[in-house]
Amino acid sequence: MPKLLALTGSPSAHSRTAVVADHALRHLTRSHSGFETARLAVRELPAADLLAARRGEPEIRRALEAVAEADGLIIATPVYKASYTGLLKAFLDLLPQDGLVGKTVLPLATGGSLAHVLTIDYALRPVLAALGARHVTAGRFVLDSSVERGSGPDRLRPEAEIDLLQAVDEFADALRAANPLLAPVAPTPATALTAAS
Repeated sequence: MPKLLALTGSPSAHSRTAVVADHALRHLTRSHSGFETARLAVRELPAADLLAARRGEPEIRRALEAVAEADGLIIATPVYKASYTGLLKAFLDLLPQDGLVGKTVLPLATGGSLAHVLTIDYALRPVLAALGARHVTAGRFVLDSSVERGSGPDRLRPEAEIDLLQAVDEFADALRAANPLLAPVAPTPATALTAAS
């Protein structure tokens, strides 16, 4: 069973980025069978070990093993200073040069302005390619204002949700193409999911 890991690089405990990544994982488990999913928030790793690149420390070692064992990764980050976060950079720097070889990656970014919409292509995608990712699918940028927070569960505005779920479906298709023994599954249309939620 292919393993998927959602890696989030936000330093915030109440991260919109994590909401978007969780939304993507929920869609994968609900609409695409045959994937084993897990989450890794870089902010939960010991900061001193992360910044000192102590790969042998237990939590850092387990995190690196989770990446190594994953067939596909969702890598999600808020945009800081027109790029991905330093926290995510510190973790990606711990990966070996071929740390993403053979893997399919879906990059996601969140931010407060459409001025940062190209962050995925100009900042994150080159790093993922340099680490040897087999296929980096079309990423998505989600405006912070599209993440609705309230007394109930966090939600995405319908137009943002449809766009995100289309990206997730493309990611699932790419994973299936890389794992031919995995039977194809027709995804639930994103518009139907939005109407049902």
